[in-house]
Amino acid sequence: MSTLAHPAATQRPIDRWFASYSGDHRNATNQRIHVFAVPAILWSVIALLWCIPSPDAMFRPGVWAALPMFAAMLFYYRASRPLGLGMLVQFVALSALTYWIAQRFGIRTLLWTAIGVFVVAWIAQFIGHKIEGKKPSFLTDLTYLLIGPAWVLAKLYRKLGWAY
Repeated sequence: MSTLAHPAATQRPIDRWFASYSGDHRNATNQRIHVFAVPAILWSVIALLWCIPSPDAMFRPGVWAALPMFAAMLFYYRASRPLGLGMLVQFVALSALTYWIAQRFGIRTLLWTAIGVFVVAWIAQFIGHKIEGKKPSFLTDLTYLLIGPAWVLAKLYRKLGWAY
């Protein structure tokens, strides 16, 4: 049987994830909220993990953020090399920002800033979903917590005319 008869058979898993995620994010206002809130949540999670103390003799500050970022980057890279590389660039940039804040203002300020950003961004997300009239995708499958940042990045790639 030809795969032309079944378009879903020719789609990559990431395309199916994005199609499903997009189904819960059709409202333009909700999409705009996500474009800002999802990266803010991503940064806040990195910053919160950065704040976990590490034994100075064994690890450097930020190791507890680096390990999940590495695992997530592998997930993205396996799904799509361009998305994986784009997420790597994001992780490096967000880590640099986090490092700078921690060095300049201290871990305590980083912690409270990350908590504030996390709370405000999630409130924005839930407002967006209230406007949308649909529950957040991650309530059906936690993998969508990983799909959201890649979905936002894929929107940027499409806007720039880049393949993912």
